[in-house]
Parts: sequence; structure tokens; C-alpha cells
Amino acid sequence: NNTIYRLTPEGDVSVYLTKSGYTGENIGEYRQPGSNGLTTDEQGRLTICQHGNRRVVRIEKNGLTTVLADKFNGKRLNSPNDLVYRSDGALFFTDPPFGLPKFADDPRREQPHFGVYSVKDGKVQLVSTDFTGPNGLAFSPDEKFLYVGDWNTKKAVVNRYPVNADATLGKGELFYDLTQPGAEDAIDGIKVDRAGNVFVSGPGGLWIFSPAGKHLGTLRGPEHPHNMAWGDADRQTLYLAAQTGIYRIRLNNRGATAFATIP
Repeated sequence: NNTIYRLTPEGDVSVYLTKSGYTGENIGEYRQPGSNGLTTDEQGRLTICQHGNRRVVRIEKNGLTTVLADKFNGKRLNSPNDLVYRSDGALFFTDPPFGLPKFADDPRREQPHFGVYSVKDGKVQLVSTDFTGPNGLAFSPDEKFLYVGDWNTKKAVVNRYPVNADATLGKGELFYDLTQPGAEDAIDGIKVDRAGNVFVSGPGGLWIFSPAGKHLGTLRGPEHPHNMAWGDADRQTLYLAAQTGIYRIRLNNRGATAFATIP
């Protein structure tokens, strides 16, 4: 509903930001206009993928908005979907067409691809065009690899890429193919714990993999989780965002986050 809410561990909910993903007037023609992926930088500033506004922004401490990425090669982005910071401040994000009213067929689409991008020192770089619907992404604990998932029901895959110091990616490889015949869901959010285990919102539930790509199991809850975040003071609780509710799971390992202050 184009709004960001703040949820405390005690369950208290408040509105943080309205018109959080789209600030235009013709919102009725959009199917997914609101804010999507959220994260915070080293200073705790919220960084937002704005689907309808087709950009990535940061909310400053004084409440003002800074645009981090809205164009590549002079052309507007499609609809940034999810994002993750590296510990040096470099930002990586995915840019599928899902925020456009007619998705890939929308006449307002300007980019020829559905890319994965990085932003380092103010420069926006295209780092992958391997996907039809790039979505969730997460770093391995040592930041040597980046996992990226594809929202494609016919090819629901997670790829793994070596990460270069200049915020580009090396040649990717298939990490796991989660494709399920007839499934309505593909790959959405991805998170990694400090042991390197990979948590993927995939067809039918939350899939969990070892760092070597072994499927450890799938958690099936009352709703399909779309994205997730590490929470609580020790980052040992995984919060899951679904269609109508927020769920949480207490885990044995802490989450791998770029700017965690937990020792």
C-alpha cells in the first residue's frame, strides 16, 4: 500500500513513511508501485528500492531523501527491487520490470535488460544481465560471493558470483535450481547467516542451503514469505514478510550483515 511501517520486537507497529515507493498521482495503473527492498547503511540510514519511482534512495538523518541510483547510461532504471550493502559501502541492487504497469512490455521501459547493478563512489555499474527477473541478493559472510535469485517460475534459480574489489562481478555459476513444475512462486528474498547457510524465499516456502549448495530443508508456514531480514539485538532472529503478516524464526546462527555491531 505504498507505505513503510516500523515494527518492534514487542509487536508494536507504526507508520514510518507514506508514499514510500511512488509519489506520482496515477497510482491506480500500477500493480506493484510501492517500496520494495529495504536495508540500512553503516550510519543506520534507511535505503529503499522505490518500485514506482524507479530509483534507489536513502533517507537522511534529517528526513531528506538522497537519490543513489535512478539511471544507467542516461536511461531510467526499470524498478529496483532488492538491495544489499557491502562492508565498504558499495551498494548492489536488482532491477527487474515488476514495478512498471505492464512489466516487461511497458512502453515506458528504457533499459534493454533486467540487470544487477552496483553503486560505488557514486558510480552506477551494470554487473550482470543473466536474469529475466533479478530479485533477492545477499553476500556470503566473507563477501567473496554474491548470491542472486531469479523471479522466473520456469527457471527459478539462484546463481553465485565472485565479487571484485571494484564492485563488479566475475563469471557466475548455478548455485541451485529451485524450479517446481506448476509453481506460482519463484525466487524472492535471500539472506545468509554467519555460518554461510543461504535462506531463499522460493517455491512453496523458505528453502535453506549449506554454503556448498546442499538443500538442508524447506520451511512451510501459513503464508509464502517474500522477503526477510535479520533482527533483534543479536541478529539471530529471521523476520519474514508475507502477503498479510510478519513472521519470525529464532535460529542457532546469527545473520551475516555488513554493518552489524554484534561482536
